Amino acid sequence: MPSSKHLSPGLVRLVPRPRWLPYLLTFLCFSLPALAQDSPTLTVDEQCAAPAYAPDGRLAYAVRRILTSRRLEIQRDDLWLVAADGKRRRIVNGEKLVQGPRGAGLVPFSYSIQSLRWSPDGARLTVEMLTSEMVDQRGTTKEGVMTLLLDENGKEIKIAGGDSVIPEGTNAAWLADGATVVYLQEAVKPKLLFSVNSVRPLGGRGGPIFSGHVFAAAAWNAKQGSGVAVERDRSLSTPPHLVSLDLPKETRLELATLEGYAGGLSLSPSGKKVAYFRDAQVLEIREVEQPDRVARLRVAYGSYQWAPDERRILMKRGLEHRSGDLAWLVLPPLASRASPASAGQATIIEGELRPILHGLSFRDFALSPDGRSLAVIQPGKRSLLVYPVE
Repeated sequence: MPSSKHLSPGLVRLVPRPRWLPYLLTFLCFSLPALAQDSPTLTVDEQCAAPAYAPDGRLAYAVRRILTSRRLEIQRDDLWLVAADGKRRRIVNGEKLVQGPRGAGLVPFSYSIQSLRWSPDGARLTVEMLTSEMVDQRGTTKEGVMTLLLDENGKEIKIAGGDSVIPEGTNAAWLADGATVVYLQEAVKPKLLFSVNSVRPLGGRGGPIFSGHVFAAAAWNAKQGSGVAVERDRSLSTPPHLVSLDLPKETRLELATLEGYAGGLSLSPSGKKVAYFRDAQVLEIREVEQPDRVARLRVAYGSYQWAPDERRILMKRGLEHRSGDLAWLVLPPLASRASPASAGQATIIEGELRPILHGLSFRDFALSPDGRSLAVIQPGKRSLLVYPVE
């Protein structure tokens, strides 16, 4: 019999099939489609932050930019936009944006973009920024926060009688009228309670609304001109109250007295449901129009975003802007109670988490309004990746 080195062309060498081959074939059959689905449709190898989808699917994000002035390193983030066809363009040059209180020129004034929010029509943006300003020759700095108003092309929208920023303004949103911005300002330090304010840039008019009331948090439904908030007294001596807000009419309605509030207040896309963490381990969901309809899920604290159908939420466990894995949390039906007071007896259900993207950790994320696209920021390098969602 010829050796294996000299097989004739007409002969076939038989090799015993390894016992593990069927398992390998099974693994490949089931894994390759999943791997293909987990391939990003867009990758941006920059230090990115604050991804935010417009109603039409465009994606805005910040890119960290460090400049040098007088031997000082100054951060002035750029702002980029990804169009529906995938083309990217820079709409804000950080070096030329917001020159700081000393006037024109590159001055010892830094900012980093923390969050972006689109108007309901996708024509305007609010940009929340952390700021740092050098106030004397010894290098003393003053930290702060402000909100910048831009149009979709990155042009500053100036407030009549001033510039394009709202000093100390946070959680700002354009309402559907395209003329009004609502936002929070610190009322009880340090960042314990806030007042609700509004401004109309064209008229330059604005100020506090819901006078005499302060809130631990607020969430907006800009399209409907409404919101929900967690109201507290200034001494924090009474239980928190969940209230609904009619922003144009400046009226409020108490919905429920809460046993506790730990953060994460959010309105569903339809504005019909509100969710928040009652404590670090329990997420509570209520109907806005029938607040005695409640569901409670045991799940670790994290940031999250509603799916368009409102049957599940996408959660990143851990604190905001800290790395954590992403998982879908399936929401149970809300159960009716005899009265809002008895809702405190609602059963706590164990949250059903379904990890995605192989359980990898990410610093930040954004789900598109149609639920078909997911943008994530990697930890460390902070590259931006966009994945399809099925």
